[in-house]
Amino acid sequence: MLSIAAAICLSWSASALAAPNFKAPYPCGQTYSYYHHSSEVRQALDFNAPGGTPVLASAAGSAWQYYEANGAGNYVVVDHGGGWKTYYFHLSGFSTANGASVSQGQRIGTTGNTGNSFGAHIHYEQLLNGVGQVIYINGRSLAPYPGGSGVASLTSDNGCGGNPQPGRYWVDTFANAPGYASPTSTAQTGTLYAGTNYVFCKAWGREIRNGTAFNHWWLKTDLDVGPAGQWVSAYYLSRWGNDEARDNNGVVIPDC
Repeated sequence: MLSIAAAICLSWSASALAAPNFKAPYPCGQTYSYYHHSSEVRQALDFNAPGGTPVLASAAGSAWQYYEANGAGNYVVVDHGGGWKTYYFHLSGFSTANGASVSQGQRIGTTGNTGNSFGAHIHYEQLLNGVGQVIYINGRSLAPYPGGSGVASLTSDNGCGGNPQPGRYWVDTFANAPGYASPTSTAQTGTLYAGTNYVFCKAWGREIRNGTAFNHWWLKTDLDVGPAGQWVSAYYLSRWGNDEARDNNGVVIPDC
């Protein structure tokens, strides 16, 4: 009986300690250098992502929001279960409800420079039972860590295998896109920052034009500044032409 109990205990411990398959904390295809400096806490890495870059959950879990004025600034902790957590510091803002369940690749915030920060970047940690761990991405250790910027870099595949969450489509925007409450509204409600963002669906609306470039399609999304569930013009998409609305993989975004 004792041997059976011991086997069950060992089996449970192994399961509890198994690490998720963590991915980079920023969107598919983006490449940023990383390093660890001597004053950094635990086993953290700093990724040199510019301000406004979406910060993504590197594995599924529950996302919790915090603020520390003289340290981490706005930061998110994702609890992955089994004692595993990831930390994301210095965010300019949050992109989920506090305590929300998030999937791998879901946007949880925006890269910023809040708290005790030397400039916009993603401070990232992996912890097991509160102890910082050497960071693994896709099962590969990033150690030994470089001590200076530009020495080593990492290209993300977070979200590359499809949409990060059912009903969401990744798109690149070449400029900040004004948001509106509907595809026909002219009263701006906020802004979707240039970069990689997600949208839900598209609807036909008023034309946005600049010279020969135009688009009647509008995309439903959550703004970086402003309320959720707003609309931006597909004119701001980086890769597709007039009256087209496709995601970064070339998939036509469905009608709402």
